[in-house]
This record gives sequence, C-alpha cells and structure tokens, in this order.
Amino acid sequence: MEFGEINALAVLVSAVASMLVGFVWFSKPLFEGAWLAGIGKTREQVAAAPPTRFVIAFVAAVLEAYILSALLNITGGPSLPTGVLMAVVLWASFVATTTAASYAFAGRGMRVWMIESGNHLVTLLVMGAILGLWT
Repeated sequence: MEFGEINALAVLVSAVASMLVGFVWFSKPLFEGAWLAGIGKTREQVAAAPPTRFVIAFVAAVLEAYILSALLNITGGPSLPTGVLMAVVLWASFVATTTAASYAFAGRGMRVWMIESGNHLVTLLVMGAILGLWT
C-alpha cells in the first residue's frame, strides 16, 4: 500500500504539539486535580515516576502522527477539514471505544475516562489540523 509523501517535519511538530497539549491538559488550571483524585495518586507520586514515560509518549505520538498523515494521503489528500474529520473519526472509532471498554473492566471510572479520552481527542484534533494544513 502506498502512503504517499509523508512530511517528516509536520509529523515531528505534531508529536511535539501532542506533548504540549498533554502538559496543558493535565495542568493545575485544567484537569490535574480531578485526574489525580480519579487515579488515586498525589502530584508527588506522579512526579516520582520514571522519565521514560515521556519518551514512550513521544514515540507513540510520532507513530500516531505518521499514521494520521498516511491516512490523510490515502483518503484524498490533506486539508484542514479532512484532518479534523479524520481526527474525530479515529478518536470515536478507536480511542473512545477501546479505552471505554478498558476503563469499564479496570474500574477506573467515567470521570477519569472523560479526562484522559478528552485529552486524546484534543491531541488528535491538533495533529489533524497541523497535518491537514502542512502536509
């Protein structure tokens, strides 16, 4: 299958944007308190986790952006509307559904699911916009 030309810089910028969305989303002014309460941890406990989690998150974001870019190429070419629509479709089809089932079985609760799933939606929308406009 031919994915067309993938703009590596746009993919990297999308991955960086993904990290920035996460930093803002899980900040004190937004959802940090509710998220910490929902997962039953303190800020100190989360901060003490190994920094490799950021490397894993960045590599995952690069892969996500690459696949999103490839899908935009396959489905008729990138544009802002297509990027945003593809982001919503991917989120609703794969992220929201699979995480909802996982959270239900793990007993993590609807509040945590909404916070984390909302982060994924905003992240995909930002990636879709970047890749739709730039690729």
